[in-house]
Amino acid sequence: MSDLQESVNAAESGGIQKIFEALASAPRRKILAYLSHSSLTAGEIADRFDMSKPSISQHLGVLESAGLVRKEKRGQYVHYSIVQESLTNTLNSYVQEVCPVSRPLKKESAALKDKTRLNDS
Repeated sequence: MSDLQESVNAAESGGIQKIFEALASAPRRKILAYLSHSSLTAGEIADRFDMSKPSISQHLGVLESAGLVRKEKRGQYVHYSIVQESLTNTLNSYVQEVCPVSRPLKKESAALKDKTRLNDS
């Protein structure tokens, strides 16, 4: 399999695909922007949109399924917060796959990890 085909397969893998599908929606990107400042309940998020609460819940479900938000029950409310590291790691991995300049860095990084693992053994 060629490097190009491997990159395409990696880019189409489940996690990256779900994240990019989630990010394709303007309301979901807006929800992430709100959550980047603080955790919010579904009601607090819905108050910021001209959209029904079930629609907001559906968007939150897509974001949660993609691993971009997490929910936590606090009393009678469910609070949503952004999973910053998931978004950052996915975007960094994607850029490394598709950006020709980063490929040597990726190989160098992998070699360094292998070397460190061997030294730790």
